Formats: sequence, structure tokens, C-alpha cells
Amino acid sequence: MADIAGFVSEEPAKGPGELDPCLLEIDRTYEIVPAVISSTCCLFGIIYCFFGYRCFKAIMFLSGLLFGSVIIFLLCYKERVLDTQLSIEASAGIGLGIGLLCGLVTMLVRSVGLFMTGILLGLLLAIGGLLLAHQLYTPSTLWVPVGVLLGTGMLCAVLTLQWQRFFTIISTAVFGAAIMTVCADYFVELLMLVTHIYNCLRLVPAPAPLCWYSWVILGIWPMLSIMGGLVQWKLTAEGFSHTEVIISRRQKRLQLMRIRQKDVKKLQLSAGQEGTYRRKPTPVKRYAGDLLAPSYLQSLRERQMGTGTSLSSLSTANHTMVDMDYDTGSTVPLTHTTAAART
Repeated sequence: MADIAGFVSEEPAKGPGELDPCLLEIDRTYEIVPAVISSTCCLFGIIYCFFGYRCFKAIMFLSGLLFGSVIIFLLCYKERVLDTQLSIEASAGIGLGIGLLCGLVTMLVRSVGLFMTGILLGLLLAIGGLLLAHQLYTPSTLWVPVGVLLGTGMLCAVLTLQWQRFFTIISTAVFGAAIMTVCADYFVELLMLVTHIYNCLRLVPAPAPLCWYSWVILGIWPMLSIMGGLVQWKLTAEGFSHTEVIISRRQKRLQLMRIRQKDVKKLQLSAGQEGTYRRKPTPVKRYAGDLLAPSYLQSLRERQMGTGTSLSSLSTANHTMVDMDYDTGSTVPLTHTTAAART
């Protein structure tokens, strides 16, 4: 603290030939790839800031992708892997691949995605607090910023799991505003603000002071965060809930399963009825003369028994055709008499 106070108070006077670096014009030479990446990130920042909660699944995927790819890229690029120093292209490829896996996990598992969203919110708030505190006090050990980052990240993650809607809106608004601030810093002063924040986190003894336009760019962050939170709360997130979407999908699946089960039961019942039930035959249309009187049958039997000869019975059987079947009826007039009966 004494060193910083002495540095501020004992600032050497600028000679007539020395100029304030903030007054010098910045040599803005943009490259194609960083400019395209910054423009794309600015678009994602707008979606994050103003439509974060509405695009819940996409935001969960992007949070896991960014978090996983950045962490793995820094580990691979700064550290030696298998006793070899990886190039920036190889480190970016490994980070992107692992980031895609992290994005899929955070998108499919809702609790993991919310936990990651809360960690991002905590890290951003801790970075902002450390940047402001560094203007007044510089910690003596690196464990202080590390502990602040981890503690704030875990606290916000637990709060996000408890109050999902509120902290998801706040986290997406703050993160989207931070992305747009970094993109503006690239196009205005070629990431001088980001470099200063990085040096403050590394506890560099005397980092280059920020110019007035750097503070203006930094002021965009809280302003956009508040604006994005209000827009989501009143407009884009109004009447939308990520839990209701998941419940409605489950209800639709249950309804489909119930309908299919009912169809299967109906098919089983119809198949069982076809195996046990026999259709009755169509009744034969009858007339009044088709029915044989019992007295006539009895007299016919007595006549056949009274003849005693097989020849007469054969002749009677040949000349008298009487159908004894109840269903089919007779085929000849019943008034026809045979020769045996006359004799």
C-alpha cells in the first residue's frame, strides 16, 4: 500500500518532450480472424444479455462450451502435456473438443448447467470486485484472488440452484454484457482493458494505468447488465419457465404411452373375443307349409310299420320324399299319396 501511495505521489513530472500515453492515438491494425471472432462473440453477447432465459437450452450449452474450452485451452497452452509444449492450434483443438462435451453435459443435465451458470456469475462479480480493490490495495499472495474467485463462484452456483429463474436471468445479463464489453475493448483499444485486468489478477507490481476511455468502456458493463436484466424480466422472460417446458414434454410422453397402452388392450380384447365367440348362422326363411305336424309324422310311422314288407317300404321311400330335417323343410307337396298307401 505504501509503495502504491509513494508511486502515485512521487510521480515524475513529465518533461516538455514527454506526452501522456492516453493522448496518443492508438495504432488500430485489425486482423481478419480476431475481428471475425469478436463480431461473432458480440452477437452471442446480445443473445445472452437480452434473450438468455428465453433460450435456456442454448445458453446452457454455450456456458459449458465456453467454460470448458477456455479452461482446457489455458491448461494445455501454459502447461507441458506429456513433456511436450503444445502449439496454440493443438491447444485450441483440444479445448474445443472437451468444450463440446462439457456443453452437451450442461445442456442435457439441467442441474449441471445451472451450476455452471452460477459459477460464471460468481467469477465475473469477483473479477469486477478485484479490479476495483486493486486500485486501493494489492494483495501480497496469489491465493487471495484465487480464493475470492473460487468462493464467489461456488456461492453464486449454490444460489442459482436454489433460485433458478432469478439468478439465471442475472447471470446471463451480466455475462452477455461482459462479452460485449470485451468486444468493444478490442475494437476501441485492442484489448488494453483486458490486459490490465489480467495483470491485476496476476498481481503485477505496477501495471499500466487505465486511460479515461478504458474506464468508459468498463462502465458499459454494469449499464448493459442492468438493462439486460430488466429487458429479460419484463419482456423476453415474461410468461416463460424452463421447468414448465420440461414438465409439458414429460406429460406429452405420458399421454402417448397411455394411448398406446389402451390401443394394445383393445387389440388383445378383440383377439380374445374372436377366438371364443362364434357367429350364429343366418336363419333359413320358412313358410307356413314347411312345418310337419306331429300327428302326420305319427301316422306315417304307423303306415310304414303296418306294411311289413321291405318292398313296400322301399317304394314308399322312393315315391314319398319327406325331409325330416327341421331346418331345411320338405321338398314335395305333403298331399301326394303313394300306391302302397292306396292299397
